[in-house]
Amino acid sequence: MSRSLPTSLSVADLIARFGGVLRGAQTEVPILRLASLASARAGDLSFLSGARHRPQAASTRATAVIVSKDLADALPAAVAAVIVDDPYAHFARIARWYDTQTRSQVTPGIDPAARVSDLAEIGANVSIGAFATIEAGASIAQGSVIGAHCHVGRDVRIGAACVLHPRVTILDDCALGARCVVHSGTVIGSDGFGFANDNGRWEKIPQLGSVLIGDDVEIGANCSIDRGALDDTLIGDGCKLDNLIQIAHNVRIGEHTAIAGCVGIAGSAVIGRRCMIGGGAGILGHLEICDDVVVSAMSLVTRSIGKPGFYSGVFPLMPNAGWERAAATLRQLPVLRDRIRALERAQASTDQEQFKSKE
Repeated sequence: MSRSLPTSLSVADLIARFGGVLRGAQTEVPILRLASLASARAGDLSFLSGARHRPQAASTRATAVIVSKDLADALPAAVAAVIVDDPYAHFARIARWYDTQTRSQVTPGIDPAARVSDLAEIGANVSIGAFATIEAGASIAQGSVIGAHCHVGRDVRIGAACVLHPRVTILDDCALGARCVVHSGTVIGSDGFGFANDNGRWEKIPQLGSVLIGDDVEIGANCSIDRGALDDTLIGDGCKLDNLIQIAHNVRIGEHTAIAGCVGIAGSAVIGRRCMIGGGAGILGHLEICDDVVVSAMSLVTRSIGKPGFYSGVFPLMPNAGWERAAATLRQLPVLRDRIRALERAQASTDQEQFKSKE
C-alpha cells in the first residue's frame, strides 16, 4: 500500500488540478492514497486502463477510479468515476505529483563522510550522501541529489535536479542533462569492449570518448553504458531505460526511446527516436533502426530497420552456416506460399478440366 498524503484531497480537488469529468459519488469524497484495483480500499484512488481488468474493477473498493468513458460501466455504482481520454497517462501525472507530496524531503548539504574535491563545482541546494566521492573538475548543478557511495569522476557534468541513487558510478568526462534519474548499481562511462587481435593475443584499444546523456532521462538499476572509443556514446532527451541493460561504445539512441530490461545493444548501433525495445532483445552492432520502431521481447535485430513498424523474430541456436540458409529461406516464405497457392489453383483447374473431359 502506498504512502498517505499529509492531508486528504477531495475528488473535486483532483479534477480541478488534473482534469477529468466526474460520474457518480459526491465531489467532496476524500482521497488519501493511490492503489491498484485489487488492493484499493476506502480513501484510495486507482485506475482502469484496459478491458482485461474488468473483473478487478467490478469488485474494487476504491473510492475513485480514473477510467475511460468506454469502461466506466465496469465500476460499481458506489465508486466515483473520473472519466478521461487516457487513464494510464492521467494516472501517471497524478502519481508524479503524489510522489512529490509524500516522499521524504532530502536536506541539501554534504555529508561529513563524503569526499568532495576542492576543485569540484557544487551548485545551490545540492545533497551529497555519505561516502560519495566527487572528483576534481566535476560540476553538479543546483538541486541535484547524489546518493551514498556514489562516485562522480573527473570533469563529469551533472545537470540541475538530477537524482543519483546510492552506488551509482559516473566515470570521467561523462555528462548528464537536467532532471535525470539513475538507479543504484548503474555504471556510466565504463570502457567499451575494444580489443584488437594481434597474432592470437588481445591488445586493448583505449576508449577515448565519453557518454553524453540528455535531459529527463531515467536509467534503471545495474545498467552499463560504455564510453565511446573515439566518438561519444549518446542517449537523447527523454529516454527511459529499464534495469540490467548493456549499451556498448558509440551507440546512439534517439529522443524518447524506451528500452526494457536485459536488452543488449552492441557497439555503434544507432537507434532512432520514439522506439520501444522489448525485454531481452539483442541489437547487433553497426546497424541503424529508424524512428518509431517497436521490437518485441527476446527478438534479435541482425539488420538495419529502415521503416517504422512492429518487428519480431528469433532463431534457435544452430551452426552459423545452417542458420544463414534457414534465415534466407524464412525470408522467402511469403513468396513461396503465394507460389504454392498459385500452383494449387492451377492444379485444381486442370483436374476440373480433366474430369469434365471424361464425362
